[in-house]
Amino acid sequence: MTAIGHALALAGSMTWEILWALILGFALSAVVQAVVRKSTIVRLLGNDRPRTLAVASALGAASSSCSYAAVALARSLFRKGANFTAAMAFEIGSTNLVIELGIIVALLMGWQFTAAEFVGGPIMIVLLALLFRLFVREKLVRAARQQADKSVAGSMEGHAAMDMSVQIEGSFWRRLGSPEGFTSVAHVFVMEWAAILRDLVIGLLLAGAIGAWVPDSFWHGFFLTDHPVLSALWGPIVGPIVSIVSFVCSIGNVPLAAVLWNGGISFGGVIAFIFADLLILPILNIYRRYYGTRMALVLLGTFYAAMVGAGYLVELLFGVTRLIPVQRSAIVMAEDISWNYTTWLNIAFLILATVLVVRFVRTGGMSMLRMMGGAPSEGHQHEHAQHTHHARHAGNGIHSGHEHGRQG
Repeated sequence: MTAIGHALALAGSMTWEILWALILGFALSAVVQAVVRKSTIVRLLGNDRPRTLAVASALGAASSSCSYAAVALARSLFRKGANFTAAMAFEIGSTNLVIELGIIVALLMGWQFTAAEFVGGPIMIVLLALLFRLFVREKLVRAARQQADKSVAGSMEGHAAMDMSVQIEGSFWRRLGSPEGFTSVAHVFVMEWAAILRDLVIGLLLAGAIGAWVPDSFWHGFFLTDHPVLSALWGPIVGPIVSIVSFVCSIGNVPLAAVLWNGGISFGGVIAFIFADLLILPILNIYRRYYGTRMALVLLGTFYAAMVGAGYLVELLFGVTRLIPVQRSAIVMAEDISWNYTTWLNIAFLILATVLVVRFVRTGGMSMLRMMGGAPSEGHQHEHAQHTHHARHAGNGIHSGHEHGRQG
């Protein structure tokens, strides 16, 4: 019981440290997704030119998602006409270049790791695009599109199929400040939390257990910390493999990355580990269902090679500039809760989260939440349009609870 209590204490400590950052990140992402329509994204991702891939990465970063939802959304964009390489760049951006990931990495591990994330992510996308040019032929893409068009269900399909953006016209601030904008932000915010919650809880518990039960001596031997050159070479190779078998994706793998860094994995290995959330075993099976076995194997090989390459280049760039931290002091166990800035920020952002959850419930969000994991359908977009239309009257008390249930 003492060992279990120690593991839970570590998990709870990390949760308290990153709570406000999670709420802030998802709130900012919800604002962007509320005003950017998926049809606009598809129109901008029609080829694999460098400028298009840069736009795809930026749009992905703005459209933060859990790994499962990002994979489903990339398939949805591909089916609607987006270029396959651009869709994959969007997928990488929406999981590995998002603001909440950067903030949490900085809180637990240091700003150098956040900088490495935003440097390594574009490097990985460039390497992946080059590998696709070499190994992904048009015939393979056509076969993948045929498989994708079969609408075989993977995970978080309902979430990916919903376009929860504001449907009214006008400037950014007019759309965002409207009742529809408030509702869309609330819906996206809660749906993103629902999508990420499972992996986040598993990641925190796993990191707590490993941090409490696995001695540092094991990690020091496994990551070859007594041999600096071998460790730098070994880290990016083994980092993604640890991620693949850990089953933890999205933001949930950051606490485990902190434990691995304290245990001795190289700087580039940490970055490769964080990027590998798109290669965990359940997602590899989803790739197979979405695009066929051949394309799934190609994605495994090219993604892995791009992650390893990005890890090596990050290690080299940050080593030359002497930005790699000397001390391995990632936060795994924080001090006791006190009235410091973390506590005040958590209270403030929990109030914001409460306001958005209340708006979500009052505007028919619960019925949409039940459809998150369902099969994709055109009805999802229409469903949200109905909720958004009726949300105009929510603040005036016209939209009754009975009407909410009927809309669901």
